[in-house]
Amino acid sequence: MTKSVTISEVGPRDGLQSVDRVMATEAKKAWIKAEAEAGVSEIEVGSFVPPSLLPQMADTAEIVTFAKTIPNLDVVALVPNLKGAERAIACGADKISIPFSMSETHSINNVRKDHVAMIAEIKAIADLVAQQPEGQRPHFEVGLSTAFGCTMEGPVPDDQIVRLAVAAMEAGVAEVGLSDTTGYANPAQVTRLVRKVKAAIGANKLNTLHLHNTRGLGLANVMAGLAEGITTFDSSLGGLGGCPFAPGASGNIVTEDLVFMLEAMGIDTGIDLEKLLKVRDIVAEALPGEPLYGFTPDAGLPLGFEKAAA
Repeated sequence: MTKSVTISEVGPRDGLQSVDRVMATEAKKAWIKAEAEAGVSEIEVGSFVPPSLLPQMADTAEIVTFAKTIPNLDVVALVPNLKGAERAIACGADKISIPFSMSETHSINNVRKDHVAMIAEIKAIADLVAQQPEGQRPHFEVGLSTAFGCTMEGPVPDDQIVRLAVAAMEAGVAEVGLSDTTGYANPAQVTRLVRKVKAAIGANKLNTLHLHNTRGLGLANVMAGLAEGITTFDSSLGGLGGCPFAPGASGNIVTEDLVFMLEAMGIDTGIDLEKLLKVRDIVAEALPGEPLYGFTPDAGLPLGFEKAAA
C-alpha cells in the first residue's frame, strides 16, 4: 500500500454546483486559499459550463486566475466540451477533466452527447492540448462517470467501461479516473473494476477515484482503492455535493474524515488536519444553514493524534 496519497478537493466545483445558493466569489477565494495553506495540493476550483445551466460556476475564470497565484497548488477545472476546454486553457488551468458517462443515457442527459460524440469531443480536446506550447499544456484526464452504476440504467457492464476507457486513451488523454457518480460502489466492485481497467490501459494510467458516501461506503471504497495502488482520491470539505443530473446521488466523501483516516494509518497526505478543520468556518459563514457533514469535525481529534511522518 502506498505511503502517501494526493487528496484532490472538489468542493468548490462538485460541492457548490449542488448547492442552490451561489457562494460569493471572495468567499470561494478565501476557501481555496485556506485549504491550500492547510496543505491541500490539488483543488478542483470550478467548471466551465454555461452560467444559464449552473450559475454557481459563473465566476470560474476569475477563480482559476486567482488560484493560479497560490504557490504549490495544482488548479483543476472541469470542462464539459471543447469550448469549456478552450476557456480553461486560456485561464492557465494546470489540469482539465471532462466527465465521460459510462451510461449512455446519463451522458445524453448530462452533456447531450452519446458515446460516439463524446469520444469525438475528447479527441478534439486532446488535440487542442497537444497544440499548446510545451510547458503550457494542462494535464488532461477523463473521469469515467457512472462507472459503478447509473440511476437511469442501473448496472453498467464492466466490459463496456473497459472498452470506453481504452477508447478515451486512444483519443489522446493522459489518463482516466473512475467516478462513483451515483454512490452505488462497493469495495469488491472497486477492486474488480480498477484491476480490469488497469489491465486494459496500463497500471500508471488509472490513478484517481472519485467516490461518494451516499450509502456509507465511501471510506471502505477508499481502502479498496488503496490496496489496488490508487494514489489520488477526490473529496469535498464537509461532504458538500453530488451530481445534480443523477437524482439521489448526494454525498461526496468528507475531506476531513478522509484525511484523518489516512493520517491515522500512517499514510501521508501533506495536510495539516487542524488547519483543515478551521476551513469549515469559511464555508459555514458563506453558506449559512447549509448542512456540513463529517464525523471527525464533530468528534474532534483523538488525544495524542499524530499525523503521518513525511
